[in-house]
Amino acid sequence: MKLIYAEVLTQTIQKRPEHSHKGSYGQVVIIGGNKQYGGAIQLCSAATVYSGAGLTTTVTDVQNHAAVHAMVPETMVLDWNDTKAVTNQLKKATVIVIGPGLGLEQGAFSLLSFVLEHLQTKQICIIDGSAITLYAEHKEHLPPHPTQNLIFTPHEMEWQRLSGITIAEQTPEKNRQAQQQLGAQIVLKKHRTEIYTAKQTWKNPLGTPAMATGGMGDTLAGMIAGFYAQFPHHTQTLLAAVYLHSFIAEKIAQTHYVVLPSTLIKEIPLAMKLFESFQETRTSLH
Repeated sequence: MKLIYAEVLTQTIQKRPEHSHKGSYGQVVIIGGNKQYGGAIQLCSAATVYSGAGLTTTVTDVQNHAAVHAMVPETMVLDWNDTKAVTNQLKKATVIVIGPGLGLEQGAFSLLSFVLEHLQTKQICIIDGSAITLYAEHKEHLPPHPTQNLIFTPHEMEWQRLSGITIAEQTPEKNRQAQQQLGAQIVLKKHRTEIYTAKQTWKNPLGTPAMATGGMGDTLAGMIAGFYAQFPHHTQTLLAAVYLHSFIAEKIAQTHYVVLPSTLIKEIPLAMKLFESFQETRTSLH
């Protein structure tokens, strides 16, 4: 198992070309947020926007629209019952996120099935939160779909449901076998988050108990989406998003007892600029 180092950030976060526009940095569609868990979709949307995605569309229950607009005016909002509009937006997406605050109702499963049915091989699809549980419980009823660009972001209990491996038995070897069977990339969120890709296993050396707050996983899903929207679809991009998420949290935890996801999100552009600036400095010295 390899460790992720800060160099992955300077290798990933590129200076933006002078001649570029919002269309240069990808389109993300985020699906989730039922009437009870609207905060999850707000945090995921904000993290996506603050991570630099060019265009972000939030597909959620109409009850959440005003709150999403208030927190993240940069995102477009669609009613998740508007099948035609959602279909059109999915066709244009670079990255799709489904799951934050989605819930476990029949309508939530229908949305997951709909997304997988329309998923294109070139698109990155991040399956997070309750969508992981739905995927695990209804595998045999899901439509055929490409798996090579799927990214699951489970915590240990969600991974138990998805892999069938109890938390006590989640060893790197068994996790690797389960990843191979799924054919997807796995971001296993824990004290030291582990990333399982098709060829390698990585461990994030950063993280703090101050991150143990609801919404932190939704924020990570949004950061991964924002990174994949604008940077190459390589493992390095995934590692960079995971590392930066914990890097920012550790910095905040130096002066704060609890790291709120909303606080972390606001620090993302500054942190990205720091590593982009470092990359420019390093280049100028050689």
